[in-house]
Amino acid sequence: MMLSHILPKAEISIRENLKWLYILRNLMLFTVMVTVFVVVNMMGVSLPENQIWLGIFAISILNLYTWLRLRTKEEVTEHEIFSQICMDVLVLAYMLYLTGGASNPIIWVFLLPLIVTAIMLPQAYAWNMVIITSSIYTMLITFNVPLPAIEPHMSHSDMMGMSEEMMEQMHLIADRRYFNLHVFGMWFGFVFSAGLVAFFVVALAKTLKERERNLADARESALRDDRVVSLGTLAASAAHDMGTPLGTIAILVHEMTDEVPAEEFPEVRQKLAILQQQIDRCKQALSVMSASAGEMRAESGKVMLVSEYIDEVLNQWRTHKASTKLKLFITPEVNMQAQIIAERTVTHAIINILNNAAEATQIEQGIEFHANWNSSMLLIKVRDYGPGLPAEFIDFAGHQPVKSSKGMGVGLFLTYTTIKRLGGKIEFNNLSEGGACVEISLPLLIDSETLEDDDING
Repeated sequence: MMLSHILPKAEISIRENLKWLYILRNLMLFTVMVTVFVVVNMMGVSLPENQIWLGIFAISILNLYTWLRLRTKEEVTEHEIFSQICMDVLVLAYMLYLTGGASNPIIWVFLLPLIVTAIMLPQAYAWNMVIITSSIYTMLITFNVPLPAIEPHMSHSDMMGMSEEMMEQMHLIADRRYFNLHVFGMWFGFVFSAGLVAFFVVALAKTLKERERNLADARESALRDDRVVSLGTLAASAAHDMGTPLGTIAILVHEMTDEVPAEEFPEVRQKLAILQQQIDRCKQALSVMSASAGEMRAESGKVMLVSEYIDEVLNQWRTHKASTKLKLFITPEVNMQAQIIAERTVTHAIINILNNAAEATQIEQGIEFHANWNSSMLLIKVRDYGPGLPAEFIDFAGHQPVKSSKGMGVGLFLTYTTIKRLGGKIEFNNLSEGGACVEISLPLLIDSETLEDDDING
């Protein structure tokens, strides 16, 4: 099975920019076609329609290529986006050349590629776009096909036979008509540009706020990781210091077991057996502490089916809490082929939640374990029937170690950190009918075929 290829955030952002460019180009195509239709059919302006529709066809072909490009998994580069914007500028320049050049009232359209470049790409690309659009604008002042239907004055052949007063009146009408069309074009350009700028500024502000939240989360995660490293160092030191006395105790218990006859002192032998079991648990806990401090072997993170992993976690938990009643609920509509990386830290994180739930509830009531998963996410809910979590504890549960007599301090902090480190989520809630519920979400492995299907459906 191949693991999914996760794109870096920078690549996701660039691909999203190309998607927005595709959407904006569709909007531009629609606007140009409507404008041509209105000007030619409703205003009676004579335009070189064949050449204009050729430019519209060129933009349509470019947009078709962009649509196909978005469906591929190849990396999208900033240079590719800039090249596409430059092609948009050239086609716009071609259509403006056919419709009056710089005298066209919608010459403001050259601002749009500049705005898009400044928002989507680094500063160097924006300055290059300033040079390109300014140069083309300057050339269109001299080189263009005039708009005959909105020229400010009538031709001399049309004025023959008219009186001087009538010719002056016709000049005034033509001037007013030209002025009104030009003013309307500039007004529409201002409204459209203002709306577009406002839209992008709001989107940019939203992106900046999202980035600030991500940075804050990253700083919080770094501080939490520092605490975990400190706790791991202390765990390794404690494991080293406790190893020798624990070994001495184990030897003494073994000798006492050999010296005490089972027939004469059955209760003592039973207590010694329990003591030996607790010593073995302590040894196992010390080995786990050493592994958590950085000595964990690579093979501990093996790939398993989710169903098998849940069985392994619950069986491991039952060896320590065999007397606690467990009600298991698994949603029937699960993906039996879904797989997960069975890290030892995740296993102990889930076991820690189960232990906390078992300690909070009564033995006869037991606890509930709900599991539901699909091809990409595993959702676990652990519910107890105890008094619930203190209200002030829920707000910062897991964010920092807390002193607690119920064993929900450092262990819960490590559990929270482990789940977050793997890209999962953990939430703590009190139920209205009594008891507490802990929800854990863990990402699963996604094979290449599933990822490809998701991209197509998306």
